[in-house]
Amino acid sequence: MHFKAKIMDEQAIRRALTRISFEIIEHQPDLSNAVLVGIKTRGIPIAKVIRKNIANSTGVEVPMYQLDVSYYRDDVDHDKREGAKFKGDIEGKDVILVDDVLFTGRTTRAAIEAILDAGRASSIKLAVLVDRGHRELPVKADFVGKNVPTSMREDVVVSVGPLDGETGVSIYEKE
Repeated sequence: MHFKAKIMDEQAIRRALTRISFEIIEHQPDLSNAVLVGIKTRGIPIAKVIRKNIANSTGVEVPMYQLDVSYYRDDVDHDKREGAKFKGDIEGKDVILVDDVLFTGRTTRAAIEAILDAGRASSIKLAVLVDRGHRELPVKADFVGKNVPTSMREDVVVSVGPLDGETGVSIYEKE
């Protein structure tokens, strides 16, 4: 892969996450019933920023959980799931899944399956930093930081400071 373009710097990501946070506040009338679920790996630090933004704006500390969807992927043996069940308290809650990039929809499908295995949420919504299109499943994000049309020969790479040492979104072209 070779670098093609940087489409978001740290400031653009901060603005996008602030906007997503305000949209969540606007569309979630009862924040006391909401929970954020960050999808491993980069959805977790993004969810932490959204959680902090919501707390700073409303004073409400929305609970946040972390979710590893590895055992819920459609290419993994389902018998291995038992030890990997999601442990968050989501019964009757308005769940907001948070991820970095929405592409085929398969990660989101796996996350929804994990949530449903853990209990009956009142609702499930999706917040993503980047929506790049090319769905294989009928999944649509409720809250989007940036829509980025891409080709199948491109990869969208999100970097977040706590994990990568820098923050930004770049496009790389496959060789």
